[in-house]
Amino acid sequence: MSEIILITGAAGGIGQCLSQQLIQRDAELILADLDANRLAAQCAGLGVRARPFAIDITEEQQIDGLITFIRERFGRLDVLVNNAAIVRVGSFADRSTASIRRELDINLLAPLMLTHRCLDLLDHSRNARVVNTISIAGIFPTTESPIYSASKFGLRGAMLALAPELEQRGIQVSCIMPSATDTPMLRHEAVSGGSPLQFLDPPQTVETVVRHILQVLAKPKLETAPKRSELWLTRLLMLCPNLLPRLMPLLQSWGERGLKRYLSDLEKRGLAEQRNGKWRLIAETHE
Repeated sequence: MSEIILITGAAGGIGQCLSQQLIQRDAELILADLDANRLAAQCAGLGVRARPFAIDITEEQQIDGLITFIRERFGRLDVLVNNAAIVRVGSFADRSTASIRRELDINLLAPLMLTHRCLDLLDHSRNARVVNTISIAGIFPTTESPIYSASKFGLRGAMLALAPELEQRGIQVSCIMPSATDTPMLRHEAVSGGSPLQFLDPPQTVETVVRHILQVLAKPKLETAPKRSELWLTRLLMLCPNLLPRLMPLLQSWGERGLKRYLSDLEKRGLAEQRNGKWRLIAETHE
């Protein structure tokens, strides 16, 4: 019997790659994203087992419509993949209240509310799982994107707290903690003044993250990362948060060198260019 899988942020880099892999495994997909046009084109290429659902996951009425669609079409849900996220970089002092709220709504409140609304559907599955694409930024704070870090810290904490309760219902919770991944979102961060801490190591590929998600779907773990060494390093650093003010300048300098290498790589790939001392993306690709 085919698994019924809901993926949010399905039109982004990780969402697209994951959808392609799951279709090959005969899954029935509900692909949710704000970008209706990109989502429709994506589903057309995946075939009839991929169903687009254009949605703003921060809107409660739209979530109601999504839940109704899944219930009427399938009667259950086997896997919820909370993958949608945004990041805004820059000075905290310059942020508007609306932009702060929007980032928290999408990254933190929306996945929690969607998980809550999906519980009844997940209860009808024999192998229910909730997989959350979080981030190393949910363990280690990233400068230049404090609201993103706050949202990821919050989602990680909530899911770790929820896991025992949901396990009693037969629902396995997993938190995937990828470090920097070569997606359109990271490329935008790179040219827009994003945190150099993202680039301490070369960004991993989308395929690397998706392979790890597939492993977790097959064998759930509460918390795991594609690059386990980075997961353990960030955990170790956070044992002594009072040392962070002293460590940050060193880490920033290290990350800035990595950022320069990444921008140079984007330029070689024809994805970014430098004009008048400023970097910009040439094309917003969604691989």
